[in-house]
Amino acid sequence: MTSRGRRPGSFRVADPHGLGRACGGGGSFFYDRLVSARRAALLAAVVLGAALVLVVALRTPWTLLPDLPGGPTPPEPGAGLPDAVVERAEAFAGALRPASLTALLLGLGVSAVLGLTRLGARLVQAVARPLGGGWVWQVLLGTAALLALGRLVTLPIAAYGEVVRHRYGLSNRSWPLWLRDVAVSLAIDAALTAVALLVLVWLARRAPRTWWAWAAGAAAALVVVGSFLYPVVIEPAFNSFEPLPAGELRTDLLALAEENGTPVEDVLVSDASRRTTSLNAYVSGFGSTRRIVLYDTLLGRLPDDEIESIVAHELGHVATDDVLTGTLMGALGAAGAVAGLGWLLTWTPLLRRAGATSAGDPRIVPLVLLFIAIGTLVSTPVQNLVSRQIEARADLHALDLTGDVEAFVRMQERLASTNLSDPDPPAAWQWFFGSHPTKAERVAFAEDWLRAGDR
Repeated sequence: MTSRGRRPGSFRVADPHGLGRACGGGGSFFYDRLVSARRAALLAAVVLGAALVLVVALRTPWTLLPDLPGGPTPPEPGAGLPDAVVERAEAFAGALRPASLTALLLGLGVSAVLGLTRLGARLVQAVARPLGGGWVWQVLLGTAALLALGRLVTLPIAAYGEVVRHRYGLSNRSWPLWLRDVAVSLAIDAALTAVALLVLVWLARRAPRTWWAWAAGAAAALVVVGSFLYPVVIEPAFNSFEPLPAGELRTDLLALAEENGTPVEDVLVSDASRRTTSLNAYVSGFGSTRRIVLYDTLLGRLPDDEIESIVAHELGHVATDDVLTGTLMGALGAAGAVAGLGWLLTWTPLLRRAGATSAGDPRIVPLVLLFIAIGTLVSTPVQNLVSRQIEARADLHALDLTGDVEAFVRMQERLASTNLSDPDPPAAWQWFFGSHPTKAERVAFAEDWLRAGDR
């Protein structure tokens, strides 16, 4: 018999304890409260999503230069690079692109099989059985086992990628170091994810109707704390950092930061050459953990004016609080996703398919991991769209601060040549995966900067 006139196949709120059937009027009241909680979760997800859209719209620099006569300079993908370098970069990208796409689809497929069948639920129970099978062990060990299985399935593809990077001279990492990096990355990922899911399941067991609200707040807080601690907790697990040695370059860089109005405590050098020959620099953290990091591969290989252009770009991120803005977007996105999860995990057919009964059931872990994978995939092109605009603004800042367009262009060409950056990636690939403008786009932007200022 269809309860409450429910149409077959329509959305039904999970009632794992059967209170709506067994307790008469009290059960109906409980059921109604569950329905109300589901609607509240959906409303919260919509509101948080709208807030995220608003922040993205207001904080993303959509227009950087005024309209120019004749329009913007068209990018020339191969300009400034020898033909041999262009061919080598295209071959490198062509060797990695199918492998990257295969790993992505394979990982998503494994997550779907484990999350949408009872196989994942059985695995969660099995790994915890030697320790008594309690729900805490099911969440902790189940999460670790599921993530390890996903990593193991894609490990041959990751190894192939490392072989390709060695073949093209971009990696000098030994295989023992590569395996160590894979293991450390998996351990950190598993530990953080397991703790987060443990909190989620605990909240769902303690507050079946409102757990999603508490969990959304916890997810947002975790993003903020993680962004703050990442430079001092996670990064040292892979690299060592030393202050940039005293000398003219250090003095010039700190003076550049002072001129920029964003003084930094230090400029650090990472021992990246243990793993790669690539050139890079970045800024991470905020507040007392904010720092600018240079790869040691930059030193001695680039003239000082090009390094200053790179640091001026990173100072642009500091000046506009890009890490803080990204943290805010991440916190809103995480909170909204958890609220949406609170709505989805009341859908009885979905829970039944996953072999779970409610959000407080530890067997929910594979399904939650699937939703995380889907959410990450769906949000990737949006994140990268915002990232490309923010990187372009940092380029503008570097040009304004140094006034040296020649050093900027030489630096972009050197980075593209050394890192074998794809000079002309497929438009769909760049739209989905490109976190930075291409070298050609950045050089064209510098030319437009000259035109805009009539320099």
